[in-house]
Amino acid sequence: MNSGTDLLRRWYRNGNWSQYGLLVACVAGALSLMLTARALVALAPVTAVIAALLNPGLRKALPLWLRNRGAQRLLGLYLLLPLTWWHTQDWPVWRHEVFRQLPLIGVPLAFALAVPLSRQQRFGVGALFVVGNALLGLATVGKYLLNPDEAHRLINIGQNVGSVTGVFHIHFGLMLALSSFFGFSLSQEPVAGRFGKWALLAAAGATAVSLHLLAYRTGLLAFYLGLAATTMVLLFRRPAWALGLLVAGLLLPLVAYYSFESVRQRYRSTKYDVEQFYQQRDINDFSLARRLAAWQTAGVLIQQNPVLGIAPADVRQAMMDQYSWRNYGLRPENRVMIHNQYLHYFVGGGVVGFAAWLWVLIGPLWQPATRRNPYVRHFLLIFGAAALADSLLELQIGFNLFVFLYGFLVVATERRAQARSVTQ
Repeated sequence: MNSGTDLLRRWYRNGNWSQYGLLVACVAGALSLMLTARALVALAPVTAVIAALLNPGLRKALPLWLRNRGAQRLLGLYLLLPLTWWHTQDWPVWRHEVFRQLPLIGVPLAFALAVPLSRQQRFGVGALFVVGNALLGLATVGKYLLNPDEAHRLINIGQNVGSVTGVFHIHFGLMLALSSFFGFSLSQEPVAGRFGKWALLAAAGATAVSLHLLAYRTGLLAFYLGLAATTMVLLFRRPAWALGLLVAGLLLPLVAYYSFESVRQRYRSTKYDVEQFYQQRDINDFSLARRLAAWQTAGVLIQQNPVLGIAPADVRQAMMDQYSWRNYGLRPENRVMIHNQYLHYFVGGGVVGFAAWLWVLIGPLWQPATRRNPYVRHFLLIFGAAALADSLLELQIGFNLFVFLYGFLVVATERRAQARSVTQ
C-alpha cells in the first residue's frame, strides 16, 4: 500500500500526472475535431485544466504564463467581448458568448502551465491528427465514389458531399488542408523513422487528393493560398524548394481540373454562382452570391461604426436590420451572416477588433522562435486564408479547432522559447 502511494507521489513530483493529463487532453481534443464527439469536447478542456493544476512547479510556471505572448494575444481577443458591456444591446447573446469563448483563456493557460509534452508525445498527437484526417478523407471519397452522379449534382448546385463523421464541410476541408502540410513536415522529423516517414507522406498525399476530389471550395482556397505563402517564405532561404512549390502550385490545379469531374463541376458552379450576383439575378439559391451580398452589407456597418464597431454580440441583429434596408432580393431565411472572419471582427469591434484579430494571426510570425517553426507557419497561414471565406470562429467546431491548435502550436512554442532563454 505504501509502495503504491510512494509511486503516486513520485509521479506527481516528477510531473508525470500533469504531462500525461495534458497528453490525454490533446488526444481527446484531436479526436473530438474529427469525430464531432461532444463527450470528448467536454473532456478535453477539463482534463487540460486538471493537468495544469497537477504541475508540481506550478508557482514557477505562473510568471511564464503571464509573459507568454500567445496567451496574451488570445486574452486580448477574448476581452473584446466582455469590455463591450457598456454599449452592447443583445444581452442574451453577450452572456452566452462570454461563457462560450472562455477557452481563449483556459486552453493557453493549460499549455502554459502543465508539464509540457515530450517531443515524441507531440509527434504522436500530430500524427494522430494527420493520419486520422487522411482516413476520414479517404472514407468520404469512398462515399463520393459510391454515387458520383449524386455528388456532382450537389456540387453543381453549390453544395458538398458530407464527411462520414458529420464534420461541416468548411471545417473538414480546412482540416484536410492543414493535414497535408503538417503531414509533410512531420515526415521530416527524426523521430518518425523510415516507416513513419512514408506513412506520413502517404497520409499527406491522401488528404491533398481527397480535398481536390471532394472539391471543398474553402479548403482548396486555404490550401493554395497556404502553398503560395509558403513559397514566398522559402524564396530567400531555399530557392530550389520555392521553385518546386511554385511548379507544383501551378500544375496541381490543372491536373486536378482535367482529372476530376468534381473539380470541373465546382469551377463551373462557382463561376455561375458569382455571375448571378453581378448580373443582379435571383441569388436565393446561390451560396457565394449570398456571401457577396453579406460582405457588402457588412461594409455598410463598418462605415457606420469604424472605430469600436457595433459590439460583437450585436453583429447578427445588426446584419438583419441592415438587410431590411437593402435585401438583395433575399428571403429572410437566406440572409446569411458575414462569412469572413476579418470583416466579422471589423463589424463587431471596429478597427480595434480588426487589429486584435490581425495581432493574433500575424504576431507570432514577427517572433523568430515561432516564425521558424513550420507547423506554426502552416497553421497561421492556412487558417488565415480560410478565414477570408468564412467566419470560422462563430461555429463551435471552428472555434475549437483554432483554440486547440493555437495552444498546441503557438503557445507551446513560445513557452519552449521562454524556457531556453531562462536557461541560457
